[in-house]
Amino acid sequence: MQLGENLSALDTIFGGSADYYAKQIRLYGCPGAIIIFDGMASLEGLWRLLLDAVNRESRPPFESQVYHTGAEVYQALMHRSDLPAQSAVIADMDTLIMFLTAGMAILLLDGCDKAIAFSVQSMKFRSVGEPSAEGNLRGSREGFTDLLRINLSLLRRLIRNDTFTMEAAQADTTMRTEYVLCYCRDKADPAMLEKVRKILKTAKPELLLDSSYFVPWLLPSRTRLFTPVSYTERPAVAAAKICEGKLVILVNGSPSALVLPALFAENFECLDDYATTAVFSSFLRILKYVSFYLTIFLPGVFVCLAVYLPELIPPQLLYKITAAEMATPLPLFAEMIMVILILEIIREAGLRMPQSLGHSVSLVAALIIGDAAIAAGLMSTPVILVASITSIAVFITPSLYEPATLLRLVVVVAAGLAGPVGLVAAFLFFLFSLSGVSAMGVPYLADRPFPQRPISEDGMIRQNYRTLSRRPFNIWQKRRR
Repeated sequence: MQLGENLSALDTIFGGSADYYAKQIRLYGCPGAIIIFDGMASLEGLWRLLLDAVNRESRPPFESQVYHTGAEVYQALMHRSDLPAQSAVIADMDTLIMFLTAGMAILLLDGCDKAIAFSVQSMKFRSVGEPSAEGNLRGSREGFTDLLRINLSLLRRLIRNDTFTMEAAQADTTMRTEYVLCYCRDKADPAMLEKVRKILKTAKPELLLDSSYFVPWLLPSRTRLFTPVSYTERPAVAAAKICEGKLVILVNGSPSALVLPALFAENFECLDDYATTAVFSSFLRILKYVSFYLTIFLPGVFVCLAVYLPELIPPQLLYKITAAEMATPLPLFAEMIMVILILEIIREAGLRMPQSLGHSVSLVAALIIGDAAIAAGLMSTPVILVASITSIAVFITPSLYEPATLLRLVVVVAAGLAGPVGLVAAFLFFLFSLSGVSAMGVPYLADRPFPQRPISEDGMIRQNYRTLSRRPFNIWQKRRR
């Protein structure tokens, strides 16, 4: 309760920090102190706020000019003044640090066991711009930033009903990172919502730098190729998912929102699908499905046919493949694996390098290495062509890049070692890895897979948007009964 003790405690904790600022003042005869972090809270904003409160035509909190205790000044400022203070009660050091590190100014009063917080944040952040990883022709161009409060305001501006809820909390980590769970009360499943809320509170990641750090606690599993969650940097996409009954998790310092649960079919959908005709959107979705299966199975099928079943290849094409392979020292199976790995190395190098050099390095490296390898006789043209097609096709569904890359290698290895039997085994492994995935009772695949129901209201072939709007979709309709 003593001001000196509180200042000493704070000085012990933050005294060695260059941005810690404490200014002792007297307020109505009571000693006090203003505590802020320079760069997070604005002194100019604080003084403007105080002057604005003083200049208002209202009854002063005290009629007399005598000295008052800290408790009296606290009650006067909180309940009998026009000072726009935060209504939250700050009665312990942990709560004080939480508000202080959020960029607020804290007023300490001598003889009072409570502090007052003022919202005068002035934190620098990346401006709202279009996400580079999610391109759309139509719709909003806004993207999430790194500041949590800005992201919440973007969502609130889109979802303006009274059921939209944003629950903020601090993660149990050394950084005490703030996160927010967003949902609509009338659409989200109450039991699953409570389950997720408990998991987030009990999760103890060492660091929390992105919403994906919560996935091992939300979906515990040792090995999993497909994860039934999705990520987005677009507020419009996050708002649409929330209106479908899904849960969205935002973490301070990250522009990536986690959407839970997700369906496999949603990886082949985008906002543009609902802004164009149903026929063209269905065509694009079919193209995406074909590209996804092409990037996984084309190299393995090519190896299987060329090595084990050459009689199935047209003679003219077979002669060209044979002539190209006779000029290379490596077998077709090893050559395909080497080309796939080289293309992955080039992609990773272009991704991690500075943006001004990344695209140039990727393009130049691919052209030089490919041309030099063919000229030196180390690789054949058919193998490079097949590997290039699969590497390009995977970018049509970027959210499935990781499992598609691993499955492509598995299929090539299985087809090269065991031929048709290995190819069939790899395909069955792919199906089992998909069918065994679920999140919060919602299967990753549709409740009726492709053989039984290829055409649904909003599946591979979608209906007119006016027809879809007659029956609003809710993710919890697909839970297992």
